[in-house]
Amino acid sequence: MSSNHRLLVKNAKQVVLICNSGEKYLTKHGMKNLCVIENGSIVIGSDGLIKAVGPAETIRAQYSEAAFDKVIDATGMCVLPGLVDAHTHPVWAGDRVHEFAMKLAGATYMDVHRAGGGIHFTVEHTRAAAALDLLASLSSRLVRMQRAGTTLVECKSGYGLELRTELKMLEVIEEARRTLPINISSTYCGAHAVPKGKTVAEATEDILQVQLPRLKEQMSAGKLRVDNIDVFCEQGVFDLSSTRSILQAGKNLGLNINFHGDELHPMNSAQLGAELGALAISHLEEVTDEGIAAMAKAKTAAVLLPTTAYILRLPQPRARDLLEAGVIVALGSDFNPNAYCCSMPIVMHLACVNMRMSMPEALAAATINAALRPRPLPHTRLPGGQQTWRPAGPQHHAVGASDLPAGRTSGARPLRRHQGQRRLR
Repeated sequence: MSSNHRLLVKNAKQVVLICNSGEKYLTKHGMKNLCVIENGSIVIGSDGLIKAVGPAETIRAQYSEAAFDKVIDATGMCVLPGLVDAHTHPVWAGDRVHEFAMKLAGATYMDVHRAGGGIHFTVEHTRAAAALDLLASLSSRLVRMQRAGTTLVECKSGYGLELRTELKMLEVIEEARRTLPINISSTYCGAHAVPKGKTVAEATEDILQVQLPRLKEQMSAGKLRVDNIDVFCEQGVFDLSSTRSILQAGKNLGLNINFHGDELHPMNSAQLGAELGALAISHLEEVTDEGIAAMAKAKTAAVLLPTTAYILRLPQPRARDLLEAGVIVALGSDFNPNAYCCSMPIVMHLACVNMRMSMPEALAAATINAALRPRPLPHTRLPGGQQTWRPAGPQHHAVGASDLPAGRTSGARPLRRHQGQRRLR
């Protein structure tokens, strides 16, 4: 096979594919037995797409006459898919370091919130910040995430709570999507909190009558690409009725429902999300058995955030119950001023230690399940020098999505517990 290719990664001790039968997500037993090639190699074409993955000897024979711009000898290393961070709040100004002492003294999340801290503190600073400053800080944070292995990240707005700043945040996310070598799923989160001076009803009306119509205009004009809609459904924030109205309105615009639910109190958010056909619900520290059953039936993903439970001293999300019920379990960092974590490997570690997930389960939750989406990602090229890949779909896109076709995985065998602990570095 004679042609020019961008990159050959050869002789890896393990190449972890996660799955090899076209799965869009994994549940239960599928998360325990991941697909891995021993002594494998990967070929990246000149277009930045993965062309072949397989045993090193097979790749060597098939590409004996090929030329490569770069060759990486991965002997003794493990090549993992790019990690996917399914929940972040990375666009904001100001910090909340001072709140840590309040929490150590026993203040709860809502205590800080009612005292004018938390989201409201960040809203004040983000409203005052220039878009260029927000873009600079977002870019720095995304670079740190990428260095820790993240190749696809969900980015929320939500520190504006009014039209001008919410649009400013979404425009900053859009600019980062266009200019940075990392894949982004954009989420409108104008219902992150009830603005000061407004009631829940007034805030809901503003979102439905002012913010969402303008967002629709911007999306229709091609100025913004927004993928998801989010609401913080919680006591003292948005109740079940207002959450339903906002999420349904977003769904009517073609946005995926991907929202905060059952975090501090059992709100029946899981049942609501399942009823509305939600793509995902985050947090779920207080989810009920009925909510778990509803999510499993609806195939609504649970995005678990072990960093939040850790920093707020909350009960751990019920990962084992969700897994055993057949719910699609994903992981996210919940990066925000309250939980400043850029590292999905740390999130996976906390998931294993505190939520009792196995290592294969955590890896599946931080890759294929975290990338779950009803529409395929656009073609995305592999940035030069990047050393983690998340091949997606039948055309082998080098992005943070799902699978490789079965035809490319000869020599693969299941990855069981306690294997695959080395990673390409």
